[in-house]
Amino acid sequence: MAEGPQDIEFLIRLLKLYGLRRVTKLSALDSFWEPLVPKTFPVDDDLMKRVPVPTFLENNELSIALHSAIGITRLANTVEESLALIPSSEIFGVGFVLDADSNEIPFERFTALTNEISSIGLPLPSALGKVTNSSPRCGIFIMPNNVVAGTLEDILLECAKLNYPDLLELALNYVSSIDMSQLSKDDLRELNKPAGKNKAVISSISSILRPGRTLQVSIQDNRWLNEHTLNLESVNLVKIFLDEITGIA
Repeated sequence: MAEGPQDIEFLIRLLKLYGLRRVTKLSALDSFWEPLVPKTFPVDDDLMKRVPVPTFLENNELSIALHSAIGITRLANTVEESLALIPSSEIFGVGFVLDADSNEIPFERFTALTNEISSIGLPLPSALGKVTNSSPRCGIFIMPNNVVAGTLEDILLECAKLNYPDLLELALNYVSSIDMSQLSKDDLRELNKPAGKNKAVISSISSILRPGRTLQVSIQDNRWLNEHTLNLESVNLVKIFLDEITGIA
């Protein structure tokens, strides 16, 4: 369970290291997951609402559903709704991946989320980044590293420093050179958020790598994750977390 589609795509890139492949057809989906596939459209009578279907990955040993909650406030609720359809006793592990991009420190977000999931009946991890040795396993990872406030973009900035140094420098200069006086308060609403400038830098890089496409497409297609960036501590921490949630470790 993650906050948004960019986070999901980042996790998919790491999970593909295990030979997992994306399931793109309902006819090929393991029947175990079918209760999570919505049967009606539109959802909640809202034609503009994204259909809340997880992304499914599988190989010969693993079958994984990655669900985007579209925001931190929906993480626990989305898991609760899913567990109403597939009991937790039938699932090996449940992992939460989220950001700490507000005034809260990671531990405060961890505490708030554990309070929410305690009512669901999931086992509570003892600390950030730790995974319970229970059935099901449960863990919470807060990007970029469970210690400092930040987002996925902080990790991507580290990746860009290794694989796209020229684009990173140009993007940093571009964002820092913007004349804020030429923009309205409404124009600057997102940029002025704590993670706004980092998001603008990463979006600038991805717009060169995949013009007209979303950041998640660039994460899927480009060299954000490869043999060089996998050695970064922040990336490795996420990978270790996934190893433990899936039982590979």
